Amino acid sequence: MSDTPLRDESHLKVLRLLETDPGLSQRELSEALGVSLGKTNYCIRALLDKGLIKMQNFRNNQNKLAYAYLLTPAGIAAKADLTARFLKLKLREYETLKREIEQLRRDVRNHATDTAQQIEET
Repeated sequence: MSDTPLRDESHLKVLRLLETDPGLSQRELSEALGVSLGKTNYCIRALLDKGLIKMQNFRNNQNKLAYAYLLTPAGIAAKADLTARFLKLKLREYETLKREIEQLRRDVRNHATDTAQQIEET
């Protein structure tokens, strides 16, 4: 099911939000994700086309027709798979970042030592 890491991340976020609150509107999803309504609609359509979510009509308390977006069994499995892949990716990024931080700390220590030696020599 792998598309691109960015698309996978968007799909995972949507699946997680809908699992928590299936009654979220696309506008509410858009706000929660921090993306445009158009991008949210595109993502919802892709998840519907893949059979990962389904729409169910219901009437909300203002007597307007609304939709619930429910995860299908395939959607639940895809969410688990995306979560595992996303975690693996983030752990790799974390390890890389840790190494970079350690190198920067060494550089700062070396610079401080060099500066102290230069001051002593003057």
